[in-house]
Amino acid sequence: MSTPIVAVAGCGYWGKNLVRNFHALGALYYVCDARQSALIEVAGNLDVNKTTEFDQVLDDPSIDALVISTPAAQHFDMARKALLKGKDVYVEKPLALHAEQARELAELAAAGSRILMVGHILEYHPAILELKRLIRDGDLGKVQYIYSTRLNLGKLRTEENILWSFAPHDVSAILYLLDEIPGRIWTHAGTYVSADIPDTTLTTCKFRSGVHAHIFVSWLHPFKEQKLIIVGDKEMAVFDDLEPERKLVLYPHRIDWLDRVPVARKNEGRVVSLPKVEPLRSECEHFLECVQTRQEPRTNGHSGVRVLQVLEAAEKSLHEDGRAIEIQAGEVHAVKAPAKPSYFADSTAVIDPGCDIGAGTKIWHFCHIMSGSVIGMRCNLGQNVVISPGVKIGNNVKIQNNVSVYTGVELEDNVFCGPSMVFTNVVNPRSHIERKAEYRRTLVREGASIGANATVVCGVTLGRYSFVAAAAVVTHDAPDYALVLGVPATRVGWMCYCGTRLPDSTTETRCPACHRAYIIDSGGCQEASSEPFAMAKGLF
Repeated sequence: MSTPIVAVAGCGYWGKNLVRNFHALGALYYVCDARQSALIEVAGNLDVNKTTEFDQVLDDPSIDALVISTPAAQHFDMARKALLKGKDVYVEKPLALHAEQARELAELAAAGSRILMVGHILEYHPAILELKRLIRDGDLGKVQYIYSTRLNLGKLRTEENILWSFAPHDVSAILYLLDEIPGRIWTHAGTYVSADIPDTTLTTCKFRSGVHAHIFVSWLHPFKEQKLIIVGDKEMAVFDDLEPERKLVLYPHRIDWLDRVPVARKNEGRVVSLPKVEPLRSECEHFLECVQTRQEPRTNGHSGVRVLQVLEAAEKSLHEDGRAIEIQAGEVHAVKAPAKPSYFADSTAVIDPGCDIGAGTKIWHFCHIMSGSVIGMRCNLGQNVVISPGVKIGNNVKIQNNVSVYTGVELEDNVFCGPSMVFTNVVNPRSHIERKAEYRRTLVREGASIGANATVVCGVTLGRYSFVAAAAVVTHDAPDYALVLGVPATRVGWMCYCGTRLPDSTTETRCPACHRAYIIDSGGCQEASSEPFAMAKGLF
């Protein structure tokens, strides 16, 4: 099996190490960097192609995979373009700047059967792999807490704070070791050098298993330190990445109870022998292997999403003076609502305790928002709207007068619900029989519109930017961009992102209003520049 052909985009502080490793593995064909000076410095003596134009690399059909090590703000756009071009992609941490962007990349890779891997290098370190085995086999006993430090004097950054610069390494390692995501997070920060850019952060993660993890990072420290300590009730482990020989030491300390008083019993540490391998080399080899065999990477896109969820919760806590932030079902929520609501609610509206309502949302006359519902930012709820417990509503959603959104319904960003349209949550209701356990989920995807007096029967999914005509009764899923009408609703055409009906076509069409181009095939429609998708067939 031949070695995949790889291009590295970005050969700066960390990218030069990726260039070195992929070249040594015989896979490097292209090096790309917008700075000609960086290309000369890092790849000047290498017999590889060099370019300052990223599109030149994307358009080269001989390139199997892209390795992206540019500034973090560029990761999402570059990775998305590469996946859309059918390339396998390795992205240095973080995968993106927002968990939602990372989730989009993971879904895009899955839809196109592409490999997407994130550079969480510690998950390829022999010490972390050994710690994972020790935890799995019970050698450390019950894990009680983890403490990690990543400290140094410089490199000071102005484009990102210390949390996003240093902490992703420790977050990824801790999530990998514990195989769970924390339920609650606190972060405190210190800002000393540059205004509004924290130089030190201390993050505490409380996991539902009872484990606590404490992550201390700083680029304003008198000496360099990179340690991860795991305290178990059988043994305690210390991983010191700066130690040349004693990288991993186990301490069989114990606590004895004498006369009902705890007494510490200290013992000598035992050095664990580890293979002499470079973690980055192992990581690069793993990526090439995944490209060859099509196996899922250890640090795949979903791994990147989890790390970003933790970082976003930590960032939210940081900006709210260390207030506890919860992660529930992959979503970040504050434990308590702000003392002063950041949304508007008319005095006649009833808002039960335990709701999460985003900034800029407006709730008008006689609405009722029930406990446990989540409403995003900049939404507009008209008169006499009811939001039931457990309902999730995205950002910029508009719900017109006299609409009830029942438990089991989820509205993604930019959804429009017309006046007096109807959702249901059971298919066979009886007044005398309780069927709460039979609620069916209804999902209205991003940008969809539902016309006045339409009915959406529970259990269906309305695709992205689909359009339900007034008074229609929807009983089946509607694909992306579909225009459906009638009783029962059937697809009669396609709608543009902008809300204009597309000219009828069986292959390609263009919106007469905004001029977006679309591809139509086998009952499905997609914007010509958008990601690959699974065509919806036979839905109507």
